[in-house]
Amino acid sequence: MSDENELKTLAADLKKAADEVKKTAETTQAEMKNLGKVTEDTKKAADEALIKHNELSARLGEIEQKLARGQGEPEKRKSVGQSVAEHEDLKAFVKSGGKGRVSIPVKAIISALTTDADGSAGDLIVPQRQPGILGLPQRRMTIRDLLTPGRTASNAIQYVKETGFTNSAATVSETAGSAKPQSEIKFDIVTTAVTTIAHWVLATKQILDDVPQLQSYIDGRLRYGLMYVEENQLLNGGGTGTDLNGIYTQATAYAAPIVPSAAGNLTKIDIIRLAILQAFLAEYPSNGIVMHPSDWADIELTKTDEGAYLFANPQGGVEPRLWRLPVVETQAMTLDKFLVGAFQLGAQIFDREDANVEISTEDSDNFRKNLVTIRAEERLALAVYRPEAFVKGDFSDALAAT
Repeated sequence: MSDENELKTLAADLKKAADEVKKTAETTQAEMKNLGKVTEDTKKAADEALIKHNELSARLGEIEQKLARGQGEPEKRKSVGQSVAEHEDLKAFVKSGGKGRVSIPVKAIISALTTDADGSAGDLIVPQRQPGILGLPQRRMTIRDLLTPGRTASNAIQYVKETGFTNSAATVSETAGSAKPQSEIKFDIVTTAVTTIAHWVLATKQILDDVPQLQSYIDGRLRYGLMYVEENQLLNGGGTGTDLNGIYTQATAYAAPIVPSAAGNLTKIDIIRLAILQAFLAEYPSNGIVMHPSDWADIELTKTDEGAYLFANPQGGVEPRLWRLPVVETQAMTLDKFLVGAFQLGAQIFDREDANVEISTEDSDNFRKNLVTIRAEERLALAVYRPEAFVKGDFSDALAAT
């Protein structure tokens, strides 16, 4: 047995011996109280316990000194055995012939056991493991809920879109043979492709077998990663390559339809109302407002000249609403930008393949290395039927133009 292992064993035995000394002391005290004397068996047990304790203390001290000499420590550290043997309470107990009881402070012993010094028994202390996994914060996804849901079994969505209407309808003469005015309607066929959002991670087969909770946690994190990208794509997808053509990307630019007659400078609240009007005049009544949480906080903090909050009630919570419409806060929207529109009428999301997670060992050299590939993916398409149903803009630019 190596000196380090012997040291750990002696430390454990020393603690048992100290417990035995304590036990015999308690027996001695009980006999003195009940019988008025100490029996021979108890005296013998007390002597044996003390002898064994002292032998272990001496041996533990020798091992620690040997280790210290072998490692060239410039300064000797008092051993655990020495600390116990030289404790004043133990000396008094031995001197009294084992009468009464002795209590050696455990805190001092544990402190010595858990020291980082070579030859210590720190490995005997097992850290307390808290249950579960502390995950990272997750963004609340909101944009999908605004849109009309749909499903597809194809790799593309195609729809017919009216692109022009010349209305020549007019009153006409009742005279027989009089010509009627001709109107014109133009259509285009628009195709939007189904796109795939995917990612993967590697994990060891053993850790998934030994920690089942970890597999479900990874499953959830990978699905969250898909939703995180999906949220940004639905809003800001550039429409090139494999990207979706996002709603904000296709939306109509803000242009104030009227100049308000009310006195005073315009605010973000006014800009939103004018954007709602712009969509309404295009025959698309809005049903939602999207903005960054910081912009909504700025609006909620608006106060009257008397210092009272104009919209918010700090003592109670209400659904975020502005001009009778729900406000959707999302960090997928860039700070200082806004989007107003008829979401259910103007756009639709089509799910080709719901978000799913699969595990496989048949990837690269996974089988030889006991690794598994965990892949998550989803397939979807976004059809923005009526870009004019959405109005987008920058608060700062809109306010500067007033």
